Parts: sequence; C-alpha cells; structure tokens
Amino acid sequence: MNTKALLAEFIGTAALVFVGAGAAATGGDLVTVALAHGLVLAGLAYAYGSISGAHVNPAVTLAVAIRGRIKWSEALGYWLAQLVGGVVAAGALFFILGAGSGLGATTPAAGVTPVQAIMVEALLTFLLVNAVLHTAERKSPTPFAGMAIGLTLAALILMGGPLTGASLNPARTFGPALFTGTLPQIWIYLVGPVFGASLAAWVYRALK
Repeated sequence: MNTKALLAEFIGTAALVFVGAGAAATGGDLVTVALAHGLVLAGLAYAYGSISGAHVNPAVTLAVAIRGRIKWSEALGYWLAQLVGGVVAAGALFFILGAGSGLGATTPAAGVTPVQAIMVEALLTFLLVNAVLHTAERKSPTPFAGMAIGLTLAALILMGGPLTGASLNPARTFGPALFTGTLPQIWIYLVGPVFGASLAAWVYRALK
C-alpha cells in the first residue's frame, strides 16, 4: 500500500470538505460555494496529482479502479483515507462553527424526491468523472487538467446546488452528515455518485 498516496488523499479530501463545506457553512452564496469547491480542487489536482492522482472523491476512485488504473485493494485504501479526511474536516468545522451552522451538509431541497436527487447526483457525477478521466487519467495528462476539473466542479455545483447541494462525492457528504443528523440520507449520495462514476468509466472505455 502506498502510504504517500493515502496521506495525499486524506489531506486532499479534508481540504476539499473544509473549504467547500466551510464556504456553505459560513453563509456563502451559491457562486461562492461553487468557486470554493472548484478552486480548491484545482489546486489539489496540481499539488497531489503526481502522488495519488488527487481523486479526493470515492466516486473518482471507483471509476479509476473500473478502468484498471489502480488495484481494487488500493481503491479500498483510497476510500478509507477519503472518508476519514471528510470526517476530520467536518469535525474541525463543528469545533469552529458549531452544529448550528449546518456544516455545509448536503441534503435534497424541499420538493426534490429521493429518486430525483439520485438522478441529479448521478448525472452531475458522470460529468465530473468524465472530465477527470479525459484530462487527468489519460496516458498523457493535459497540463490544464487541474483547471478543467476544478471549473467543471464549480459549474456543476452552480446547476445542482439548489437541488441536492451537488455533493457528487460520498466523502463530501459523509463527514458533515455525521455531525448534523443527516446520515439517514447518505444513501442518496452514495447510489447517485456510484452510478454516475460507473457510467463515466464505461463511456470512457467505449470512446477510447
């Protein structure tokens, strides 16, 4: 097991949740929250891309494992590091801001059914993972991969944020959910991204 890669995934996911969810918890509007997520992800892609691939998202790791770029045993380690990173970041936000801030927890908006929420999360995760696979996970990654992925995430949050919070990342949802009592809805943010990431991996294989 590559401990450097696991540490990079832990730190990267913690940074994404702390900055992204933190922007929502401190009262940022939709544009602010989208940019917070997108900019920090772009920075992480350049910082840790050469170490772990900077997945910082279990859905991305799933797609990369389906493609055979990492072993399933490595994927399990990535998932654990990402989930722990999300929990640590949410714990830090809880300590700083308190549960009353909401900790940037992602939940379906009023009027959005679970099935609709799953569809939103699946489609947006597909687009995010599609961007990752076609820029950062190629044999010759584009030098602008980090920016492309970060901007894609920001755009997807602008669309899906009002509907589901646009998590697109089980670790992003799991951490805040532990501290805000929204854990019963975690299945929505697991099923949607898993389906979207799997579809993105299949489409990438078909196109290549």
